[in-house]
Amino acid sequence: MAFKKEDIVIIEPREVFVGKKDAPVTLMEFGEYENEECAKVNEIVKQILEEFEGKINFQFRHFPLTLIHQRSLKASESAIAAAQEGKFWEMHNVLFNNRRNLGTTSLKLYSKEAGVKNKKFLDDLVNGVYGWQVQDDIKEGRNRGVKELPAFFINDTPFSGKPTFANLSTAIKNALRRTKSKTPPSKAKVSAPANKPAPRQKQRA
Repeated sequence: MAFKKEDIVIIEPREVFVGKKDAPVTLMEFGEYENEECAKVNEIVKQILEEFEGKINFQFRHFPLTLIHQRSLKASESAIAAAQEGKFWEMHNVLFNNRRNLGTTSLKLYSKEAGVKNKKFLDDLVNGVYGWQVQDDIKEGRNRGVKELPAFFINDTPFSGKPTFANLSTAIKNALRRTKSKTPPSKAKVSAPANKPAPRQKQRA
């Protein structure tokens, strides 16, 4: 009897996040790894995650500006490849730290630094195994009106203004207040279900 080969399930960028899955506020960024402003704001995001721990979750979505930065596409693919081993955020930070040297061969070296074990990592990049996932992010970004990077969304609402720590913090606090005002008082009295599903393992930035 022949056995059917199982389809490979790819972890999509929209499934990767830092923080509590059911946090009241979701912070989403569209960015790319050769962009200097994205690199600067990456450090701000780390501060935001500490400041609002337990209250927000963060997603990074890929929007490589290939007309300006030709190596940003493969860098995005490499981050998604690392996500398959639960090493997205490690790779994410390594890529920003080495944003001026993102050649394909270098990406292989960075993957080792991030803790990725896949021996086919370089082959997967050359063959564009995760290219569709990047294209899906680009399509979603365009549908959301993204034109300049970095672009942030807070609970799916576009964030306008310069993404400084102060500005993002204020916007998140406002979002938290709106969330609280929409929560019916009676919900606080409802007990948790007995068969509560196990929480999804989060990845650290």
